[in-house]
Amino acid sequence: MLLQPADFESLALKIFIYQAQYNAVYKEYLAHLNIKPENISELTEIPFLPIQFFKNHQIRTGQPSDPTVIFQSSGTTGQSASRHALYDAPLYEMVASRIFNEKYGDLKSFHILALLPSYLERNNSSLVYMMQHFIDQTDSNLSGFYLHNIDEMLERLKHLSENPDGKNVLLLGVTFALLDLAESGTDLSFLKNMSNLTVMDTGGMKGRRQELLREEVHDILTKNFFVPRIHSEYGMTELLSQGYSYGSGLFEPGFSMRVLLRDVNDPFSTFDHNINATKTGGINVIDLANLDSCSFIETQDLGRFGEASGTFYVMGRFDNSDIRGCNLMVL
Repeated sequence: MLLQPADFESLALKIFIYQAQYNAVYKEYLAHLNIKPENISELTEIPFLPIQFFKNHQIRTGQPSDPTVIFQSSGTTGQSASRHALYDAPLYEMVASRIFNEKYGDLKSFHILALLPSYLERNNSSLVYMMQHFIDQTDSNLSGFYLHNIDEMLERLKHLSENPDGKNVLLLGVTFALLDLAESGTDLSFLKNMSNLTVMDTGGMKGRRQELLREEVHDILTKNFFVPRIHSEYGMTELLSQGYSYGSGLFEPGFSMRVLLRDVNDPFSTFDHNINATKTGGINVIDLANLDSCSFIETQDLGRFGEASGTFYVMGRFDNSDIRGCNLMVL
C-alpha cells in the first residue's frame, strides 16, 4: 500500500462506496439513515459505524475466505466483547510495520521487551498479534514477551544497559503493569544510563488498579524509569491501524488512518481540523486498512485536535465502557 497523504481522501471515498455496497451491516445502517452513498462527496459527510456494532454483529465486507484470527477485546464482567475478524494478515502486518517504521525507525534497529500480562493471558489479542510480528521483525534474541517473569526482563534490560550494541530499546507495557513495576521498590537506577530507551504505554488498568489521569501516570513512570517522557500507542480491537504519541498525549495517526471529530450532541455532525481546530468532540476514525470490515468507526473516545493538522489528543471516554479504545484507559 504505497498510499500518499494526497491520495487519502479519494481512496477513502472509494472504500466508502465499496463498503456501503458489500458490507451488509453497514449497508443496512446507511439505509436506516436514508443515506445514498453516491451523494457523499466529502469525508465529513460519511456516517461512521458505532463501534458497539462489533459486539453484536459480524462486521464483514464482501465474502473473504476464513479469517486468520478473530481478535477479541478483553471486555469486562457482564459486558460482551468486541470481535474483529482478520482476513488479510499480510496487509495488517505491513500496515502496522510501516506505521511504526515511519514513526520510530526500522524495527530491526530495536530490542522490544513487551510487558503485557493481561493480554498474554488471552490468545486473540490484536495487540499481542501485532507485538509478536514486531518482535519477529527485530531479529533479536533479547526481544520477547513477559507475563510474570519480570526478573528475567530486568536482567535483559541490565544487560542492554551494560552492553549497548547500537540498537534502540523499547519497553512497551500495559499501564497497570508499568505502574506496578515502577512502584515495586525495584532499583531501576541502571536505566539512567540507557539514553536509547523508549518507554511506551499501551494503556489499560483492566480493573487491576484505580483509574488515574494520564498526567499522573506519566509523572510516576518518567520519575521511576528515568526517561524524559512516556510514549503511547493509540489502537483498538476494531482497528488495524495505529497512532503514536511521543509524549504529552499528542498522537500522530499512521499513514492509513485519519481522525475526525463529531459533535458530542449530534453524532452525525462531523468536523475536521480545518473546520474547527479547538472544539472537543467524539473521535471518529477512518482506517483504510479495515478493508474487509468497516473503515469508518465511531469510537467512544473524546478528543480534540492538536495544533498540527492530523494530530489529536484523547481527552477521555463518553462512558467507562470496555472498549480497548485509545489504549489509554488511564483517562
